[in-house]
Amino acid sequence: MAENPMLKFVDVSRDMPEKRDANARNEDFNEIYAEFAKAKAEEQASRCSQCGVPYCQDHCPLHNNIPDWLRLTAMGRLREAYEMSQATNTFPEICGRICPQDRLCEGSCVIETSGHETVTIGAIEKYITDTAWENGWVTPGVPRRERDQSVGIIGAGPGGLAAADMLRRAGLQVTVYDRYDRAGGLLTYGIPGFKLEKDIVMRRNDQLAQAGVEFVQNCNVGEDISFDAIRGKHDAVVLATGVYKSRDLQGPDAGSEGVVKALDYLSASNRQSFGDVVEEFEDGTLNASGKKVVVIGGGDTAMDCVRTAIRQGATSVKCLYRRDRANMPGSVRETTNAEEEGVEFVWLAAPKGFAGDPVNGVMVQKMRLGAPDASGRQRPEVIEGADYVEDADLVITALGFEPEDLPMLWNTPELEVTRWGTVLTDSATHQTRLPGVWAVGDIARGASLVVWAIKDGRDAAADILENLNAGAMVAAE
Repeated sequence: MAENPMLKFVDVSRDMPEKRDANARNEDFNEIYAEFAKAKAEEQASRCSQCGVPYCQDHCPLHNNIPDWLRLTAMGRLREAYEMSQATNTFPEICGRICPQDRLCEGSCVIETSGHETVTIGAIEKYITDTAWENGWVTPGVPRRERDQSVGIIGAGPGGLAAADMLRRAGLQVTVYDRYDRAGGLLTYGIPGFKLEKDIVMRRNDQLAQAGVEFVQNCNVGEDISFDAIRGKHDAVVLATGVYKSRDLQGPDAGSEGVVKALDYLSASNRQSFGDVVEEFEDGTLNASGKKVVVIGGGDTAMDCVRTAIRQGATSVKCLYRRDRANMPGSVRETTNAEEEGVEFVWLAAPKGFAGDPVNGVMVQKMRLGAPDASGRQRPEVIEGADYVEDADLVITALGFEPEDLPMLWNTPELEVTRWGTVLTDSATHQTRLPGVWAVGDIARGASLVVWAIKDGRDAAADILENLNAGAMVAAE
């Protein structure tokens, strides 16, 4: 009987792909992790316990068949592993790079509870799909037969592109309308290259175009084309606009020169990496070079900002967060990477206002943790008399995003929204109250993870196909 290739977690230790030295990676925007070699990927995949109840799969929003493609990888059957990975995930090479595996699949790995470290699921997922691209196994989803129905998708982020892929493979005519000049949404302009190199996103965009998806770029719905016109042109419409309205800080001199929004800052950096001429980067407004930088926030966007500032040549980079490390919402892995690269974290510190115009400092209130709030985390409380000023030439606010007022922007008051401003949908089907209109990703669920947007896009596409096949377009109850 052949040797079982799995259950080797007792004898084989967890290993990650080699990480580039911090001093070297601070000099560029290339990804920081090397690729697994074939033998190492097989070795690490063999650590999977193949447990009867795969919590890694249960805690993945896409319910990826993780134990199965780990087993196939351990057996050297990489093409089958890729096909299984692609069956449930439109962009596995992207999720393998940017998903917070420490909070999702790897954070639920059973073998860690038995005293062994978790399987390196994300790195293996990345390896499988990168190998598939190198070998030409990833091909455009050209349908076997064409259908005359069409779907308009507003927004070319991960949710919209996932829906576009599924619908085009089924033969529908798909048009994606997007405000930017390149598709990808935050994958293209929000996430830095050291986490997701841009050629990874661009080749997926190219494949969708090769499959027959039509992209209408630089298109602002409500200005360049009306929402009603899009609805009239297509049999179904998917809203996948994301949430781009930054939460603003209040306080003295909040509007000072040098206080900038995270998305503006990251977009300028990413555009510059594409070779675009970015005036606000060139004149220093959105460039950290030679500056003392303070980033306010504790999520993954804040981590993207501090690590970008390091690479741009800031003289110092500090991250202010009002709670402590244990209560930080961002990925532990990203926080560790930032610290390695020279970022200083100032815990239990909240901004009270700003000094100077142009800004020369952040007025900081020291905090302590009190009773838990509605989320279960301890509520930060101000320590009276402990205020101080943190020197800063550039302040980047990374406090999260809120939805734009689509009913007003699109002159469509009948598009119902929740009290948070997100589009109201049926949680199972993603249908809105407007017949023939679906909404997916952050515009429906609020600012969330890329993997959730992909799931929403795929699920909405399946429901659209079901409705079209049945010859009915039914609004959510």
